[in-house]
Amino acid sequence: MASKAIIKWPKQITTSLVEKLIRAEKDIQKALLVFDAATAEYSNGFRHDHSTFGLMSSRLVSANQFRAAEDLVDRMKVEKCNITEDIFLSICRGYGRVHKPLEVIRIFQKMKEYECEPTQKSYITVFAILVGENQLKMALRFYRYMRGKGLPPSVTSLNVLIKALCKNNRTLDAAFQIFREMHKHGCIPDSYTYGTLINGFCRFGKISEAKELFSEMDAKGCTPTVVTYSLLIHGLCQSNDLDGAMKLLEEMKSKSIKPNVITYTSLIDGLCKSGCCLGALELLEIMASERHKPNVITYSTLIHGLCKEGRLREALEIFDRMKLQGLKPDAGLYWKIISGFCNVQKFQEAANFLDEMVLEGISPNRLTWSLHIRIHNTVIQGLLTESDPNRAFQLYLSMRTRRLSVEAKTYNYLITYFSKKGDLHKAARITDEMVFDGCIPDEEIWTALVSGFWDRRKVREAAEFVHVELMGKSVEAGM
Repeated sequence: MASKAIIKWPKQITTSLVEKLIRAEKDIQKALLVFDAATAEYSNGFRHDHSTFGLMSSRLVSANQFRAAEDLVDRMKVEKCNITEDIFLSICRGYGRVHKPLEVIRIFQKMKEYECEPTQKSYITVFAILVGENQLKMALRFYRYMRGKGLPPSVTSLNVLIKALCKNNRTLDAAFQIFREMHKHGCIPDSYTYGTLINGFCRFGKISEAKELFSEMDAKGCTPTVVTYSLLIHGLCQSNDLDGAMKLLEEMKSKSIKPNVITYTSLIDGLCKSGCCLGALELLEIMASERHKPNVITYSTLIHGLCKEGRLREALEIFDRMKLQGLKPDAGLYWKIISGFCNVQKFQEAANFLDEMVLEGISPNRLTWSLHIRIHNTVIQGLLTESDPNRAFQLYLSMRTRRLSVEAKTYNYLITYFSKKGDLHKAARITDEMVFDGCIPDEEIWTALVSGFWDRRKVREAAEFVHVELMGKSVEAGM
């Protein structure tokens, strides 16, 4: 009934109309309602074809609803609708995206059950997914299986194979050997082939080999692209050859090959690591003049370099510029700013940015959990050295509320500080919570706590009275 209320169908339902309505729905469940409603009201009229089935399957895969997409393929079989390999490959890519290579293989093997014979496209797609997921042993077994099926080598399949072998230093020579023998299979290396090998050589520090291959590429009439230039520039920056990287930048501009964000980010990274952050800032302005929008990695690299050089003011300007561009800083970027303030003993400002990070809703996840713990503990310890105990205590309470682990050193700082200042209620409370968390106070903490209580007059008088009483009883016992 819900579907009838949502859509007022015309007398004549067409495939293009159904596709338009499915695409218009952002909510996947509503899109599914549209899909079902198209046939529900007109059982003797409209029938879904491979086009509408394919679109709906693609929507489900995009929403990570893979089982629902597979159910749709089953329905296609029941309704005797032509099932193309593209539908299966869409599901394969979806499983690859969520790092489930075994599911990719399962879907590939399922194709024949639906009378869909895999073509070379299917084999290469699955092979590329496995390589992309770094499942190299599985990928190479699949490649041998593919060749065993009689599929001839092609530039595309050999490119994927070379990419797989370039991921490991031990197999890099094998990748280069395959590259040299491509012509035997009637395959001519393209810019992707050269780029993959150049990237492999650069990754493992073989810069001279990468440069030779780059020169050979140009000599053989295979024009380097912006990607090829960017890969070599990145490699040169990583090997600290900034002069060579800048010469390549000028060369590509002279050939009317426009640098992209990746090109500039690699150069900015190289300049920052070499302590040339001012040069990196100049490059950022060149990017802006050429209408290239820096990405999070560009900004993060520059901010890290500026903080490392102690240029906190410039780092904050770049940080603000990034936010104005609509890019959201992550925990790692906040940590760079916060640690920058901590390094110059500005813990109040560090705490302000920590508050901002929490207000922005940047919560710890599996990858950033330890980073959040480090940020909070560092700021608390700094606030105590700056004599701001109230803010340090509030931050400590916030940590406990958010279930972030408190380091033993932070407990030590808090208990020692409050004990010395005579705030024994807070000191005792923190000690209790420390023990509750399974962290055993050391001698320094107990000494600070006992000293704090001892400094209280009533406690000292009572202790002295007990001491006198015990001494008196021991004397009487001796008599």
